[in-house]
Amino acid sequence: MSNRTRGLTAAAAAFSLALLAAACSNQATSGTTATGADNALPSSCTTGKPVLGVALPNTVNPYYVAMRQSFLDTGAKNGFDVKIAIANDSDSTQLSQINSFIQQGVCAVALNAVNSGPGAASVAALNQAKIPVFSVNVIVSPDDLKTQNASMVQYVGADQTEGGKAMGAQLLKDMGAKAKINAGIVGDPDQIPTNQRDSGFKDALKSNANAKVGPTVNSKVDPNVSLQVTTDMLQGNPDINVIFADTGPGTVGALQAISQLGKTGKVALYGFCAADTALNATYKACAAQEPADYARIVVENVKKYVGGAKVPAQILQPLKIFTSGTPGPGEVG
Repeated sequence: MSNRTRGLTAAAAAFSLALLAAACSNQATSGTTATGADNALPSSCTTGKPVLGVALPNTVNPYYVAMRQSFLDTGAKNGFDVKIAIANDSDSTQLSQINSFIQQGVCAVALNAVNSGPGAASVAALNQAKIPVFSVNVIVSPDDLKTQNASMVQYVGADQTEGGKAMGAQLLKDMGAKAKINAGIVGDPDQIPTNQRDSGFKDALKSNANAKVGPTVNSKVDPNVSLQVTTDMLQGNPDINVIFADTGPGTVGALQAISQLGKTGKVALYGFCAADTALNATYKACAAQEPADYARIVVENVKKYVGGAKVPAQILQPLKIFTSGTPGPGEVG
């Protein structure tokens, strides 16, 4: 996840414009499609087993564990030699790894940026090397892409805004359309996708005049940080009766905080799904991404693009909504 805080509606609109611009630039044809036939691809793309570089933020989050394995498995099935670089949540490390991919002369790169803003530098470096870049999950900042005159072939990820809206709608269904709601958000204001989720959640609650969304705390997509900041938020705002956690690790920490503070039955939790965590009387509902599927889509579109076929500039996948049970392996936030 990634980037400086910005309003969701503006970010989403700007991102769509950036994708359209990319689709008309040196990496695309026209409209919202791009084709490798219109561009000079790296010579390595013509080898028997082209190298696909994959840049991921970490493999601590179960989300990226699932994505990593899917890139390896799907890449092999599609004839790629997949090389994976793990940045350990460091922007500078990721840029160094991207430069290493460039030195290796890879055919294409799948980029899950550590952060939205700094991710633009990786895209720009790959553009300079004329290596096609496909971004996944984390939206690279449209403003930073524009500043660096950089563009991507394609973005693949979840429909983040709709995921947040679904959680807000479920909250109103559970508590009532006119229920008194004082919500706090356990989020990551430095990431465009999480800001989109938050905005969708807020939009869904606008129909209820008795619903108020208060503070947002930064979980840094870390369950331990989430536990601490949620604890602080609940202690400082005793009227909060709902928490929206916009990442799986954020959900884990928030659930622990509610329990440790004796707020069970007083605070309801809605969020993006935590790995191996069952829904219960406190943890009411969650939206699940499918990172393994996103990786599959990226690999298949890289293959199409390298083969000269057109690919869409943006693919947004729906999220799975859970109100009971336990999300399956790879169904995470």
